[in-house]
Amino acid sequence: MDTQAIQQLGDWLKASRSAVFFGGAGVSTESGIPDFRSQDGLYAQEWPWPPEQIVSHTFLTRMPEEFFRFYRQRMLAPDAKPNPAHLALARWEAEGKLTSVVTQNIDGLHQAAGSRRVWELHGSVHRNHCVRCGKAYPLQTILESEGVPRCSCGGMIRPDVVLYEEALDQRVLAGAMADIAGADLLIVGGTSLAVYPAAGLVERYRGRMVVINKTPTPQDSRADLVIAAPIGQVLAAVPV
Repeated sequence: MDTQAIQQLGDWLKASRSAVFFGGAGVSTESGIPDFRSQDGLYAQEWPWPPEQIVSHTFLTRMPEEFFRFYRQRMLAPDAKPNPAHLALARWEAEGKLTSVVTQNIDGLHQAAGSRRVWELHGSVHRNHCVRCGKAYPLQTILESEGVPRCSCGGMIRPDVVLYEEALDQRVLAGAMADIAGADLLIVGGTSLAVYPAAGLVERYRGRMVVINKTPTPQDSRADLVIAAPIGQVLAAVPV
């Protein structure tokens, strides 16, 4: 890793008064959670549709059995644990060095690590509700059910996850936008910045920005610092 760049990040974080972290799937993959868009051989054998089509509002409505088969197999990882990236961010928040985490992930690992101010742009697998009566259900209900999970009223239970064709929660979006707009340091990590409208939040930011990702992103050219390395290794090594 680039130790000089990591030292620079540490210096900026120490001097910051309102740092914000914006993260994506790369943060979760280091906890063993695969990016649901990845298509291996087994995927092609099981599902004749692309992941983005399956995880859409239309697909859930028209083919709920196939949606939940994919959802349980590819998007739920109840045994996953926070990795060094999650733990570092939670520690920085507790020490007053980080204002909040804005995440595209739905696994709840930031909260499991101890982060308190987390804006979950795409919702969470830990929250579920009946589409008929609105009754709330925990993740365990989905895990223990078969086929389409049903409420006691007979309605379908769906995850509070933002699917394709659905709008982001306006309260969450407004909170994330406000924190990013007020940040004097934006640390972007584990994301290719290819998913909209979430990536648009980074595009509008005009302050000091650090990008940490194993592969190039569209924002590398305007970032003040780019570190091409695994997010967990980098954040765990930052001297603060």
